[in-house]
Amino acid sequence: MSAETTIDAWKRHAACRGPHADLFFPPPTFERKREKLERERRAKQICVSCPVRQDCLDFSLRVGEGHGIWGGLNEHERRALPA
Repeated sequence: MSAETTIDAWKRHAACRGPHADLFFPPPTFERKREKLERERRAKQICVSCPVRQDCLDFSLRVGEGHGIWGGLNEHERRALPA
């Protein structure tokens, strides 16, 4: 097993995998604020029961992910975390 595979092994257990994965990132077209808030609410609801939520958040912070819901937080919430 490669180091990359070991590091990212948590992704196989993520609750966001599957047909609802599009909830976690903004669509390629315009999204109204109300639609964005609803999409993010639904994504975060999935994150609540995710067994690898902390691994996901740690990964997003480590790589500086600028978009989407990771570990139950959107990009603005992640930026607001203490360093």
